[in-house]
Amino acid sequence: MNTPTRLFRTVAIAEAVTWTGLLLGMFLKYGPAENETGVRIFGMLHGIVFVAYVVTTVVVWVDRRWSAGRGLLALVAAVPPLATVPLEWFAIRRGWLGDAWRLPAGAGSALPDRVVAWLLTNPLRGLGVGLVTVAALTGVALVVGPPGS
Repeated sequence: MNTPTRLFRTVAIAEAVTWTGLLLGMFLKYGPAENETGVRIFGMLHGIVFVAYVVTTVVVWVDRRWSAGRGLLALVAAVPPLATVPLEWFAIRRGWLGDAWRLPAGAGSALPDRVVAWLLTNPLRGLGVGLVTVAALTGVALVVGPPGS
């Protein structure tokens, strides 16, 4: 993903798609079919993509120097079903994203800037770190258990 806009759009849409699958799975589980397969498949998939969305949002937040309010709004958009897509449209219209990464060229001395600059300068390693981060956070979520358990 070579631009903040492309990366954020891809993950925001994936998050909405997996939300849709999870909602369909919940309908099948609690509706007339009483089949849990959809929830098992899309629940895990949505959890993984949700964590990927959070990680992506933090990277874009740091790179684009979003305010706390803007960054928190983007994170909260992952909670209601399908809200990441309208947020992504709004962010593009408002110029929150951009066609080029600020970092590493404009890397500051702050730790978040240095970390994101390293991730962007080393895309394969950054992808590896991102995947490990998503896997670790997903593992923590599995240990904690589903909401309401």
